[in-house]
Amino acid sequence: MNKERERDVSLELKRPIIIRALRRSNIRKRIAEYLFEISPSYSYTSDIAYNVKTTPTNVIGAIRGMDNRYRKEESLINLNIIEERTGGRNIKLYGLTPFGKEIIKSLKQ
Repeated sequence: MNKERERDVSLELKRPIIIRALRRSNIRKRIAEYLFEISPSYSYTSDIAYNVKTTPTNVIGAIRGMDNRYRKEESLINLNIIEERTGGRNIKLYGLTPFGKEIIKSLKQ
């Protein structure tokens, strides 16, 4: 129970960083909004890229971080907005976490 409470406090402390990261990157925000729309389903990189009208490389960068363009500490996975699942042979699927759903809901209001 304590670990869960600590995690909740940690996520609340991250909230301003998350809002800033989503405002700084239109791609991050569009990815999170797309995954919110299809929730509770998960999607793969090229499908996300097609639906948010960007390249798969930009999607990977926003989700996991990539060199200087997308800082790892502001990646959607690191901010606990989305999670990765493995679906078979090297297929990675991405979906919103419950915390990510809460963040996107609050941004839409």
